[in-house]
Amino acid sequence: MSTHFASSGNLLADRRFEFAQALAERGEIEAAADLMAQTVALSPSFASAWFALGDFQERLGQGTQAENSFRQALRHEPADHHGATLRLTRLGVAAPAMTPAYVETLFDQYAERFDHALVDGLAYRGPALLRAAIERASSPSRRFAHMLDLGCGTGLAGEAFRHMAERMSGVDLSAGMLAAARARNLYADLAQTDLAAFLAVSRARYDLVIAADVFAYLSDLAPVCAAVSGVLAPAGLFGFSVETHAGDGVVLGEKLRYAHGGTHVRAALAAAKLSIIEMEPASARNEAGVPVAGLVVVASPA
Repeated sequence: MSTHFASSGNLLADRRFEFAQALAERGEIEAAADLMAQTVALSPSFASAWFALGDFQERLGQGTQAENSFRQALRHEPADHHGATLRLTRLGVAAPAMTPAYVETLFDQYAERFDHALVDGLAYRGPALLRAAIERASSPSRRFAHMLDLGCGTGLAGEAFRHMAERMSGVDLSAGMLAAARARNLYADLAQTDLAAFLAVSRARYDLVIAADVFAYLSDLAPVCAAVSGVLAPAGLFGFSVETHAGDGVVLGEKLRYAHGGTHVRAALAAAKLSIIEMEPASARNEAGVPVAGLVVVASPA
């Protein structure tokens, strides 16, 4: 569950919220739900409490009640820092979407422990896999004049590619992640904004665009592929990783990350007039010690 919290402005309601969360942490979900229901009755516009109530109700198998609570959370906090839209999607009652506010909040909370949690906890190897694919598609000795790192995070991918690019630019929604990336002193420039917004106004042309473990937060890959096509140099390369599944479309998993079927990936690239150089199965991370199914893709202008 999201840990985002915005006070109700009512001290009594805030205290009940905290007590309900403590009950949930002890595994007393029914009691937590009862107390959180009292909290929203006391403060009906308390978005954080509505979201927490929805979470408890979903865990109790109360799908209809959870749907109502998540809708109330979204009604009272339309920017959706909590991720109520995603939870509704998982319940099968809303169009799949991740709001920029949700992604920004998620990674701002995660920034300080991101590298340790990802590399040590999840055996993350996405940047190394992506670099190897780019080397196969070009050559290990090739140096790209200008590389763009989409969703650069703390700069883990930048570290992997630092000797392949003369200049690196990065873009990410999270100020906390960008602060960590800036401390690595790898990037010539860093921008805090949504990927689509950045690509839409970019006047630069990039010889290499990468996206390592970023597209798990995007549903439809067609818009971003089209936008990347617009900023790639004629002989440029576009490399990215995705989580995948056995079907053809896009699914939202239990971890609230999107998995893209191979057919969807191919269609998105074809629509953007990008030709696939390589698309191979590769697991960029583990979950519970088990490799997560994925693809590493390299494409170029058709």
